Amino acid sequence: MPHVLVAGKIHDAGLAILRNAPGFTVQLVAEVSVESYAPYLAEADALLIRTQPLSAKEIQTARRLRIVSRHGVGYDSVDVAALTERQIPLTIIGDVNSLSVAEHTFSLLLALAKRLCYFDRSIREGEWNRRNGFSAMEMAGRTLFILGFGRIGREVARLAKSFRMRVTAYDPYLPDEVFTQLGVERMGDISTGLKTADAVTVHLPLSDEKPLIGRQQLAMMKPGALLINTARGGIVDEEALAEALQSGHLGGAGLDVLKQEPANLGSTLLAQTERLILTPHSAGLTAEAAMRMSVSAASNILDFFNGQLESGLVVNQQALKLHGHQ
Repeated sequence: MPHVLVAGKIHDAGLAILRNAPGFTVQLVAEVSVESYAPYLAEADALLIRTQPLSAKEIQTARRLRIVSRHGVGYDSVDVAALTERQIPLTIIGDVNSLSVAEHTFSLLLALAKRLCYFDRSIREGEWNRRNGFSAMEMAGRTLFILGFGRIGREVARLAKSFRMRVTAYDPYLPDEVFTQLGVERMGDISTGLKTADAVTVHLPLSDEKPLIGRQQLAMMKPGALLINTARGGIVDEEALAEALQSGHLGGAGLDVLKQEPANLGSTLLAQTERLILTPHSAGLTAEAAMRMSVSAASNILDFFNGQLESGLVVNQQALKLHGHQ
């Protein structure tokens, strides 16, 4: 009888799928931390995990573990090599939160452009006439550069087009027709896109310890440009970003992700309040997306034990093949 450990609170729809599955038992540890779920790993045949790290140390203690299902698409905090060595597949969810993240991305962009937080504070501080600074801007006619043109990037492009923005994008792995179908100009390199954009939004995975958007890249951006990151913390150099905001080179930044989560409240970046909007890695956590995410993550576990797991959702394919799945 497979025993499933759910590490972190998920939507009830996903829990119901697991709890109603014949022959399965389920344990939910609601707190999202390594310390909370680690003591229960020894009894788990399957692990459904949210954003907490899963290191080789934890994997070693889980002697019965046969599958790990990520409640999301990123797996930076999971030791994939350690799982593969144990022949344990790691699965991710399908396309369940692209729209939520894209809407959040564009909400941050609009909030910065219209200076919503600034004007909200001005009212509360009795500074009604700050409105006469004419510091807000329109999006129509401005250029948005999208770094990474996967499902989320393409959803952002559709939203931007509806605001009559000029959209450019960089993604070296896609054919030209993906860009032309949406009326998006393809950039052959990142530098050109950064130099010509009024706003930049990042939708690439974290693939290197070195930030993709560092001090040099920020300096390339137009004075007053806006930067949005709803992808992964660490893609943007936070110290360099703090300097660019402090100096006034950038017009603003909106971040849903940070290198350290929860946030380091003493960081240089968080001291920038004038033109920085932060959200707690919540872009994909709408009620609708949370339901779809939990169902997908739970279904991956059941499909694995029933021999029906979709291979395209498995990160380490070699581990899957060792279990006889196609």
